[in-house]
Amino acid sequence: MAPAGRMSVFFREGNDWFCNAGLPSDITVIVDGVNFHLHKFPLISKCGKIAKIVEESQSVQEGTFTTTLEGFLGGPDTFLLAAKFCYGVKVEFTARNIIMVYCVADYLEMTDEYGEDNLRSMSESFFHNNVLRSWKDCIMALQSSEPVGKKADELQIISKCLNSLSMMVCTDPSLFGWPMMMYGSLQSPGGSILWNGINTGARIRSSESNWWFEDVSYLSVFLFERLIWTMEKRGIRPENLAGAIMYYAKKYLPGMGRWQGGQSTHTRTVASLNLTPVVVDQRVLLESIVKLLPEKKGKSFCRFLLGLLRVALILGVNDLCQDSLERRIGVQLDFASLDSLLIPSYSDSDTLYNTDCVERIIHHFTSSEPKPSLFSPLSCDLEDSPSSGPIKIVARLIDGYMAEVASDVNLKPGKMRALAEALPESSRSLNDGLYRALDIYFKAHPWLPDKEKEQLCNIIDFQKLSIDACAHASQNERLPLRVILQVLFFEQLQLRAALAGCLHVLDPESAPAGLTNIPTDIPGQIIQRDGWVSVVRQNRVLKVDLETMKSRVGELEEDLSKMKQEMRRVTKSHSSLSSPRFVGRRTGCKLVPRSSDAQEDIVEIMPPTPRVSVEPARTSGASRHRKTFSLT
Repeated sequence: MAPAGRMSVFFREGNDWFCNAGLPSDITVIVDGVNFHLHKFPLISKCGKIAKIVEESQSVQEGTFTTTLEGFLGGPDTFLLAAKFCYGVKVEFTARNIIMVYCVADYLEMTDEYGEDNLRSMSESFFHNNVLRSWKDCIMALQSSEPVGKKADELQIISKCLNSLSMMVCTDPSLFGWPMMMYGSLQSPGGSILWNGINTGARIRSSESNWWFEDVSYLSVFLFERLIWTMEKRGIRPENLAGAIMYYAKKYLPGMGRWQGGQSTHTRTVASLNLTPVVVDQRVLLESIVKLLPEKKGKSFCRFLLGLLRVALILGVNDLCQDSLERRIGVQLDFASLDSLLIPSYSDSDTLYNTDCVERIIHHFTSSEPKPSLFSPLSCDLEDSPSSGPIKIVARLIDGYMAEVASDVNLKPGKMRALAEALPESSRSLNDGLYRALDIYFKAHPWLPDKEKEQLCNIIDFQKLSIDACAHASQNERLPLRVILQVLFFEQLQLRAALAGCLHVLDPESAPAGLTNIPTDIPGQIIQRDGWVSVVRQNRVLKVDLETMKSRVGELEEDLSKMKQEMRRVTKSHSSLSSPRFVGRRTGCKLVPRSSDAQEDIVEIMPPTPRVSVEPARTSGASRHRKTFSLT
């Protein structure tokens, strides 16, 4: 049937195209099963490839010539456009068809050698003068280049478009007066956009904004990946590249919008571009995004990586991609939040959360942390270590994570122990978080035997429990009796340590060098380093007790000495006043001593022992004075 109004000399009947030129067709070209009944002269005068085919054919003078173009680029529609050009029909170039026309013209060898202003030179001129200068046309041309991607790469059409886009992104048009045709063909000298010669006051956005994120998200994964590499080579800031990658992932990966809380929305829509989102393979997309992401740290970026890891576990990406994500998260685990770390278990596991994945992330973190130097008494302050901040943050995060997953009834005791031991002991200044997690675990697993409970409690350093935690643990019925006894014992040690720190009675000269600065004002916190500082701390407490005991014993000895002196003085005075010899002298009588009295006097002059009380001494003195007197 002929086209409406017969405005075109080409018309279609079923699967055949005809040209109403008034002459019978002498050549038939078959493209993808569609027959084009044309004339040799217009074709060979413009198309070098068909001219060569006709010349090489032996049946060129015999009837209608038929040839088939296998694997023709662009399909029947593009060949129809090239055929119209050969017949002198005006061809309209657009951003959507220019790359296909450019590639077809090169494939058919429609160069100026076979005619002036041939299709290849005209399409090339339109591509360089119009498409490469317009952001909008570059995006649309790239999106329509997929059918001829290989040929376009050979002609460097794709790379030229990507370079043009990169240049527009990294250059501020308001500084150079560069025309951006998506905003109109004219600009004021100051860079404002003109509409019909009127200054609108709107200025073109600079390269620091995210105005281009939405536009490039309409490219295929392959082209988007190449565009990011091209921009990186041009020196575009990694923050902008990461923002574009995160935007692209949010658009095509399910559930990623939740994990981009800090991502700002785009500032310009592209409804005028009339583009439709591309169809992507989500697994291929995620693996490509992981390779594209720059080495960056931050709370929002770490949250985005954890969201990617969730999607990766759902899609079942390869091990290399998953390990790369876990490593990236591990090196910045101190920026993670508890809710984003609670990764559900998407496999056949009975547990609610994927604790194995979190354990691997912790190992990546510990391996990335700088190794502490050998212990030296001169530098034993752990709190001032530059790497103590992140590791203590991670320790609190993991304690909170363990408390959350502890309520899972299917979680094995070995998993809890593995999570707790994944971090070194020095990472926790207090073990209250560990105790809370185990208490929740024991509450959710009441059937657990005491032996397994004791094994789990071994991960707690009871010397690092606060006074409140010790008070709670000493009355916790869910803990084994042996553990409660340990808690009570260390609670007494903590009270002694707190008392010693408040009194400040330690002699600095008797302490080992470098240990006089050990803080003692933190109740319940005992510093440990290879077990040595703990022993020193206990020795300090014992020394305080010993000094106190010495002082008390000295006071008691002094009181006892005074009591002895007073007893001797009182006894001597009383004996001299009541003696019979003294009474005889006063009355003029003479005392005749007996042998027994002499023996008693000998016994009486012996010094009394400290155990003899005053009252017995008085009683013995009274009986000693019962004697007989004789007058001379």
